[in-house]
Amino acid sequence: MANSDATTPSLPVNAPLAPKKENITPIGSKLAELNESRSEMLTRIQNLKQDLQNWRSKLDTQVKVYQEELSGLKLSLNAEVEQLRSEFQELRGTLHQQQEDVTASLRDLGLQDVSARETKEAPLAPTVEEKSEEAHAPSVEETDKKDQN
Repeated sequence: MANSDATTPSLPVNAPLAPKKENITPIGSKLAELNESRSEMLTRIQNLKQDLQNWRSKLDTQVKVYQEELSGLKLSLNAEVEQLRSEFQELRGTLHQQQEDVTASLRDLGLQDVSARETKEAPLAPTVEEKSEEAHAPSVEETDKKDQN
């Protein structure tokens, strides 16, 4: 047995066999802290999920309200556009009828041909030569007065 003692390392006499208790924290207290931290995190996550669901619900409600308002405005706008179109159609018809009435009146007076020729032949503004001729030419009233004298 002397040989077997030589191969086994000897421990110093003052070395402890187990670690000191003050260096070891109890595993149970660490697990309790971890479980507590985990439950706090789960609670926070659940609260955040609930907040997100509430936010989504409010957002969906707002979107629906805005969509309804927009569709109402669109219907109103379309109705106004249709009303304006019909009013323009009426106005166009009235103007066309008035034009026909004026043309018929001119035809009845025999002035249509004269007015049509004048608009085709007459320039937009008299030229300088025409203005000077008008200034020098005696008017119809002046010639009538001379004839009477």
